[in-house]
Amino acid sequence: MSDPTDVELLAWATRGRRCRAQGASLAPQDVFVLDAPARVAEDLEPLVVVHGFPTSSFDWSHLLDEMSSHRRVVLVDLPGFGLSDKPDVHYTLAAHADAVESVIDQLALTRFALLSHDMGDTVVGELLARQMEGRWQVEVTRRVVTNGSIYIAMAHLTDGQLLLLSLPDERAGSGPGPELLAASLVATLAEAHHDVDMSLHAQLACHLGGDLLLPRTVRYIEERRANEERFTGPIEAHPSPLHVVWGPEDPIAVASMAERLHDARPDATLRWIDGAGHYPQIEDPAQYLAALDAVLG
Repeated sequence: MSDPTDVELLAWATRGRRCRAQGASLAPQDVFVLDAPARVAEDLEPLVVVHGFPTSSFDWSHLLDEMSSHRRVVLVDLPGFGLSDKPDVHYTLAAHADAVESVIDQLALTRFALLSHDMGDTVVGELLARQMEGRWQVEVTRRVVTNGSIYIAMAHLTDGQLLLLSLPDERAGSGPGPELLAASLVATLAEAHHDVDMSLHAQLACHLGGDLLLPRTVRYIEERRANEERFTGPIEAHPSPLHVVWGPEDPIAVASMAERLHDARPDATLRWIDGAGHYPQIEDPAQYLAALDAVLG
């Protein structure tokens, strides 16, 4: 793998390592893992973080030191994303879940909390289904879901997503490149945050030709449509405490989606990151951290 050249991205890559992951739906490949120990005292259970499409674990890079003050935090770049391998293959939610499960097993984590965003919410849904079926012997203590298309029929897909879905499930001859991709990411933020720089997130998405694979990695949307109950059912029904932290100005995963999840799970907490859109952890880090602290400690 060639390392990114930007100083901040190189520092991020240096903090993590490559881990060989595999599973029933995942051929052996390397994924990027950042395993941050508690900085002060490990008073709380570990937290496993699962990112969304088309970005990576770098979405929490500016928050990691605060998030890991009293707990171990494990972040994984899913196959085809960030600093992980990006093979030219058909991508599935089962394979993404295999990658996360493989990393967790290799780190010998048996009890932990889960934090997910965007597509990561669905990946966690698959993991919860496996745990509820008795196929994965771990204890999920509590969960935080953030701005993901949990109810796909309610999602307002972008023109870019619709274009990618209209293309064949194959590697493209050319990709949008980091500048256009950064602009598309900014468009998902609340209008008040359109000055946020998403260029490094876009660079990681394009790393190793990842932008050429967008017509392949976007296929999770088709899986959600075809088998929504497989993923949404466990998100709603898993017995672990559920916390919904949401940017209400999200143009894709609209606020009514979070309200519907809360209606389906009345014992869940619902916290709005006021004035934030699709990436509340980037748009308003202080408010987002306060919400995490309130529900996770």
